[in-house]
Amino acid sequence: MSETYIEIQQADPKELFGLNEEKLAAIRKYFPQLRIILRGHLLKAVGDPAHLADLEQKMKFVLWHYDRMNRLTEKDVERIFEQETEEPAEPSAVPAAAVLVAGSGGRQIRALTAGQQALADACRAKDMVFAVGPAGSGKTYTAVALAVNALKNKEVKRIILTRPAVEAGENLGFLPGDMREKLDPYMQPLFDALKDMLPYQKLLGYMEEGIIEIAPLAFMRGRTLDKAFVILDEAQNATRMQMKMFLTRMGRAAKFVITGDTSQIDLPEKQPSGLLHALKILADVPEIGFVRLKAEDVVRHPIVTRILHAYEQAAKPEAKGAPADQPSKPKPCA
Repeated sequence: MSETYIEIQQADPKELFGLNEEKLAAIRKYFPQLRIILRGHLLKAVGDPAHLADLEQKMKFVLWHYDRMNRLTEKDVERIFEQETEEPAEPSAVPAAAVLVAGSGGRQIRALTAGQQALADACRAKDMVFAVGPAGSGKTYTAVALAVNALKNKEVKRIILTRPAVEAGENLGFLPGDMREKLDPYMQPLFDALKDMLPYQKLLGYMEEGIIEIAPLAFMRGRTLDKAFVILDEAQNATRMQMKMFLTRMGRAAKFVITGDTSQIDLPEKQPSGLLHALKILADVPEIGFVRLKAEDVVRHPIVTRILHAYEQAAKPEAKGAPADQPSKPKPCA
């Protein structure tokens, strides 16, 4: 009798095998000759060396599948353990271009609009892409999905998400706590997107190891970002100097995505936006991609699209023959 130990890395055994180890029970059915025991993050198996080697090979496929899809079902176990090939079974028959990444719980995250698909296509074709569009059009969410997919496919070694720490039109005053606690409110939208893409424990592990980093734009100064997928969010609030600093951080084998909404600039009135400046002076650089999302790409509540259209119309005073900030008479209630 021999024994082997299989380490379950970057996966919560409860999420992988189920609270009641139902997926582990399904695995045991295929190896009745082995005694298989789960102890924390170690899977111990005792039995004939040939059966142990077969189990180790199949478990590589199981862990590969879980890493790609963030889930493991009993049907997945059946498909993996009954295949004869020595290559991992593809986790999904859906074409890769149609799915941006498999999110938490195996939910397939796709481009939902033509603008989001254009952003995905541009990111695959170019190493630097500017994505400009209204709030809710999926600029950041799509970019984060593409970044996680690149990390899973080992196209990059790390993900860096950054944004300017600028208050959105209001003075928040003194914020208590250490540096991280002060910055958390600005970084929270990026963290929320990542939680949709990765199981929580895996996300925390990546952040502790520095594989995923969320940091304010000011922290990018002096760095060279190689083999990384880097997203600058809320870029309309970067100054010209900050934008130049960020764009010149690009290292070898890196992907840069810059997202922003030019209608929501929160910089002081006399401080020009670095995003507007960059869009103007870099427009003729062929190696850079530019994607403009529209109100039609908004995937929030349907009323958000109407709100955006209303603001667009209000920004055209010549069409109304009155100043844009002058309210019209309210219609009487029915």
